[in-house]
Amino acid sequence: MVKNEYLFSVLAEGPDALLLGLRFSPTRLHFLFRSEAAAGAWQTRVSFRSPALMDSQWHTLILAVSEGSFSLTTDCGAPVDITADVPFPATLSMQGARFFIGSRKRTKGLFTGLVRQLVLLPGSDATPRLCPCRNAELVLSIPPVLQGLTGRPEDNEVLKYPYETNMKVTLGSPPPCTKVEDAQFWFDAGRKGLYLCVGSEWVSVLAAKEKLDYVEEHQSLATHAETLGLEVFVIPEAGLFVATANRKTTSAIYKWTDGKFASYQNIRTHQAQSWRHFTIGKKVFLAVANFVPNEKGQEFSVIYKWSQRKLRFTPYQRVPTHSARDWEAFEVAGEHFLAVANHREGDNHNIDSVIYKWNPRMRLFEPNQTIATCGAYDWEFFTVGPYSFLVVANAFNGTSTKVQSHLYIWLVGSFQLFQSFLTFGAADWEVFRIGERIFLAVANSHSYDVEMQVQNDSYVINSVIYELNVTAQTFVKFQEIPTCSALDWEFFSVGEDYFLVVANSFDGNTFSVNSIIYRWQGYEGFVAVHSLPTFGCRDWEAFRTTAGSYLIYSSAKEPLSRVLRLRTG
Repeated sequence: MVKNEYLFSVLAEGPDALLLGLRFSPTRLHFLFRSEAAAGAWQTRVSFRSPALMDSQWHTLILAVSEGSFSLTTDCGAPVDITADVPFPATLSMQGARFFIGSRKRTKGLFTGLVRQLVLLPGSDATPRLCPCRNAELVLSIPPVLQGLTGRPEDNEVLKYPYETNMKVTLGSPPPCTKVEDAQFWFDAGRKGLYLCVGSEWVSVLAAKEKLDYVEEHQSLATHAETLGLEVFVIPEAGLFVATANRKTTSAIYKWTDGKFASYQNIRTHQAQSWRHFTIGKKVFLAVANFVPNEKGQEFSVIYKWSQRKLRFTPYQRVPTHSARDWEAFEVAGEHFLAVANHREGDNHNIDSVIYKWNPRMRLFEPNQTIATCGAYDWEFFTVGPYSFLVVANAFNGTSTKVQSHLYIWLVGSFQLFQSFLTFGAADWEVFRIGERIFLAVANSHSYDVEMQVQNDSYVINSVIYELNVTAQTFVKFQEIPTCSALDWEFFSVGEDYFLVVANSFDGNTFSVNSIIYRWQGYEGFVAVHSLPTFGCRDWEAFRTTAGSYLIYSSAKEPLSRVLRLRTG
């Protein structure tokens, strides 16, 4: 035992403002309280000779406090009474105070034993109510005064009594949360979290800080063909889904069922590149970017709408596109938009991509603005304060992958050029925030020019993270990260830690390359922490369920996607 350890304390706001505390040392047990008089406030200590507690046995301590006397009873034995010179205050304001068990909010003085129950009862002397007799064998039985409390859940095997902490500690699935358990606490030993039953839901009150420990394979998801894009989304009252954009004529939607994705709906597509989920009011939509024309030579992408009656997506609107790579859905000033990344028309990569605007009267998307792009691969929308931005990943201008990708700002009803970035076969933009800082990460896939000789190492190239400099009103280079034909970035968090995972697809020799998870290290930027074996990795998506955090990645070289579970410690 250290010199002084706290069983409990009550601290008011302000430095070192102890209102109440029970502290013990090898020789003494001290009850501390705050006294106030006209001359000011001071701390009063009532000390008892410390009972023998260090014997690896359970003990019961009962401290009864009245105005002028203090009584300590150990294991329901004979009480030790003390009459103090300073009486316990008749009133003690608890406004803004915080209650600590086993500490005084500091590392110093932490309790090093175990506490099974802590019961606070009003009254001048609760000892007879907690100790009906002096039989030491009964000291750990349920006090009769607590047995009379209402709310014992007869049919709940986890929560026996509202005050029995050890009965509320579980691993695995949560216990029932019904009217019987209402206002009771549950401690999840697995997640190290404290929860309160409110209505029919366990609400987190205190959660331990999650830390990413390691990554393990959770599911191998067989797909109809190689998968070029993934979209994970939730439909209220329907569930969690993932849509796969497959290279052949059938793409699919899978539903999270019993902890894994299961086949839910097949949709005919034409070398689908990506999906985008979005909502307008209560309407749920899913847009696919088709890369090639259909059998009749018609080239278009399709917007699907969720049918509440059929519980399936049904075709809603066809939109003319040209080798579409990506859709981005966003809202500006209460109006809804869709931006398509047109990659090429025939052999011409220098074509317009189109922004469509939702017409609420016609209930259709209509062309609103065209923007000149060069082999467009991806759009990314984000906001900074009242300003709306849209950035395009330009990949190829017909002769070189060394092209400018552009950031646009919404001004006076349309997007205007705001900033340009030199990119190399840009395939993806990812915007993310860490605190008040705003970042943009570009995935550079290939350094190529028709006038230069093809080199295998042209796929091993730096991808770049930019940070917004608010004072200069521009994004500046923050960090360069070596990548292998990077095709996607995905930002996610675990607890208070932030991560980026990159889709490395090809190193010039093989598609079997590792994709990397980077962790935010503050001043150091992003540092590699996990190396994940992937094959032709094309896309990453992060998602959470009640069971934990996951990543899913797609392969552009085999009909198999993989779900990885993030194990936390």
